[in-house]
Amino acid sequence: MKLFEFASNRQWTPIAGYVIYIATLTAGYYYNLTFVQLGLTDLGTREIGMPPEEVSVVMAVLALLTLIVAILSGIVMDRQGWSTDLYAKFRLLFLIVLVQLCLTIASPFIATTEAFIGWIVICSLTLGVGIPVTFSFMIDFIPVRDRGYAAATVAGLSFFVAALYPIEWQIEQFSLVMSVMMVPGVLILGVLSLKQFAFIDMLAEQHKREHFGVGRFCRPAPVRTFSFALLAPIVLMFGVFFIDSLGFLRIIEEPIYIYTSWQSPDLNVRLFIAVMHVIGALVGGLLYTNFSRNWLFFWVFCLFALTHLLYVFDIRFGTDGTPALLLPMFYVLAVSFYTTLNFALWPDLSTPETIGIHTALGVGIAGWLATFMSTALALYSEGIGLPLETHLIYVNALSLLFVAGLPILLYIHRMFVLAKRGVSS
Repeated sequence: MKLFEFASNRQWTPIAGYVIYIATLTAGYYYNLTFVQLGLTDLGTREIGMPPEEVSVVMAVLALLTLIVAILSGIVMDRQGWSTDLYAKFRLLFLIVLVQLCLTIASPFIATTEAFIGWIVICSLTLGVGIPVTFSFMIDFIPVRDRGYAAATVAGLSFFVAALYPIEWQIEQFSLVMSVMMVPGVLILGVLSLKQFAFIDMLAEQHKREHFGVGRFCRPAPVRTFSFALLAPIVLMFGVFFIDSLGFLRIIEEPIYIYTSWQSPDLNVRLFIAVMHVIGALVGGLLYTNFSRNWLFFWVFCLFALTHLLYVFDIRFGTDGTPALLLPMFYVLAVSFYTTLNFALWPDLSTPETIGIHTALGVGIAGWLATFMSTALALYSEGIGLPLETHLIYVNALSLLFVAGLPILLYIHRMFVLAKRGVSS
């Protein structure tokens, strides 16, 4: 790892870049994972009293607006040169976190559907801008060789904290935790936005160095925006996020599984899940560094297919001899694995000149749009009374479809490339 090389040579400035990246992305992902995805659902259903179907529509609006704003922001950042201007990104992030802090503090006091929708619109604007800003930090701070491990650290820390705290999935708890976390961030970003520092000047130039900047999959030739090399991973990652949220949100609402999930009142269970998240992330980082992305996608879909199949068997037949934590263990490993892949993949499919639009498309479509579309569908499924077993059978079928479809997709693409070469020769 380059990090060890920097430490042995006492190069503290690049090490500071690792710290900034990990702290920023961990806080941001924890916020989206808990407050946005879980807290807003609680706000709409419990506090405001909206039916699950209506909340699902509002969450889908959040995802769509976030995607649109992310793409527009990514395009502007690349064209204006902000993607390679570290100080410009710090200023943007300062405004984003400041607005989000105000929204977070105000969220428990929202009492009407109209106010909820207005809150969602403003939130989607800041989240959309935040996607290309935060994910582009990897080209500034993390060498290509270490990106899998840095992504694993972010995923592992985010899930570890989320699994342990807060215990109650209520908007008041989420609002309090996130507000306390964001206040120091606002102050630090405010200082970095208004004053120049020598070590930040050095970090701002790192994207031009050989080991930083241009992503792993853009060497020797850069990946074009409208190409199979970028669009195929977007489709595959969309499927991963969609499958995860579609199954997860129904499983955690089932009373029989509460005691083996993040909502368990048993600290030992939540600690086990938190530790498994860390292990899954570290394994994901190791595999990402040493294997091609196609194999990684294949393994993720296989893990999800196996996991949902085990849940279906458990619901239908009962498995008294199966350890209670076996089911969530497989789920946790799959989630941490693909989250690590998501953090590292898009910067590695980008250059400093395309990082804005590529991360906006990748994270916006594959992450946000997929997550909240499946969240909306899961809430709708619950609202119409679809049995959990039937719901998970559909989810498992979708997982198996991707398991079978990925090799076929790669084969068709390979034949197309060979045919194109034959014609051109």
